[in-house]
Amino acid sequence: MRQQKTLTLKTLTKSNVWEVQENDIFRMWEAASKDADFKDNRRHYFDVVRSAFEMEEVKIDRPEVIKKYEARDFKVGILQNDENDHTKWAIKKRPIKRVTDLTYENIRHISATTLIEVLERNFGGGWDSLSQSIQDIIESGFDISTTTLPKDRLHKPGGMYEKKINDGFEVLEIPKGAWVEAIFAKEKPEMEKPEMHKEDSDLRDKDYDDEDDEEEDDLPDSKYGDDEDDDDFDEDKLTEESYRTTFDTDPEDLYLEAEDVTDDDDN
Repeated sequence: MRQQKTLTLKTLTKSNVWEVQENDIFRMWEAASKDADFKDNRRHYFDVVRSAFEMEEVKIDRPEVIKKYEARDFKVGILQNDENDHTKWAIKKRPIKRVTDLTYENIRHISATTLIEVLERNFGGGWDSLSQSIQDIIESGFDISTTTLPKDRLHKPGGMYEKKINDGFEVLEIPKGAWVEAIFAKEKPEMEKPEMHKEDSDLRDKDYDDEDDEEEDDLPDSKYGDDEDDDDFDEDKLTEESYRTTFDTDPEDLYLEAEDVTDDDDN
């Protein structure tokens, strides 16, 4: 599993909340309740915890009621609103037993072994039987490879199966008659974003400024080009003008010309 960092109620998110257990929630809640801004953030804390835990308020605080919650694998403790509040809550980590329980938030907080167990409980048709959305979620946290081979060839020495196992992959074998589909899964390493120091940032900005200056130097002095080219012979322009068949003429002049032609005809 991934290395866990020390978490507090303030630093919990809907992703890393999957790293903690019920007792952690009660401990972090008690510590955070002493903060001045606790009441303002209490609703937010509940929303984050609820994303990974089932939560039920214990309205009848009696031993027999508590035992019923514990029989359902709930942990019961106090999630107080203030120092005078002793309301008890029953909380339980949401189980990940089916492929539909997998989300982008929790996929990086389960092991490859757990993933294989989830797939084994839900499988029938193999990897392709999963919806594209579930495949995308799984592949966001795991490297996945599949192969389908005859039973007697799957475990052939030096083959893909042996290489994947030696490379740390977990495997699920799905019988398909005389053939077997093997699904290999291995946790993807989390990529940490490199920190950019101020010197690097200043250097990058300087490079951008230099590039902009170079581009401006390449531009002509005006939108019409250099003055030296104004008197150059433009063969394309001459050819275009030579073959023009329309000319700009004032409409009133055309009307007068038409009248003159009519008068000539009458004579």
